[in-house]
Amino acid sequence: QVQVVESGGGLVQAGGSLRLSCLASGGYAMGWFRQAPGKEREFVAAIDWIGSKTDYADFVKGRFTLTKFNAKNTLYLQMDSLKPEDTAVYYCAATTKSGPIVSSDEYNYWGQGTQVTVSS
Repeated sequence: QVQVVESGGGLVQAGGSLRLSCLASGGYAMGWFRQAPGKEREFVAAIDWIGSKTDYADFVKGRFTLTKFNAKNTLYLQMDSLKPEDTAVYYCAATTKSGPIVSSDEYNYWGQGTQVTVSS
């Protein structure tokens, strides 16, 4: 059974930064999604298995950065210039496809999520 575990969420003021971590028990293409209260889950960012190709949602381009360390099966999401509208539960997911994968339907394994709250 593949395990995906997120960490690093918390409370931050608008304009601040947070770094989310995701550990997967194996090498996979991975991605981040988020879900705010009353809204559907949405794509945030994804990276391929090797860690050389990335894809970002338009609303995070220039603010969020993915980094993948295959030796540690770890994915980081550096979030800068955070806005109150970034408040959500952030989920990490892993897929057996080559990636980067935008559609949540293509992911096989999901973490439990980590809360990110950005105050104004």
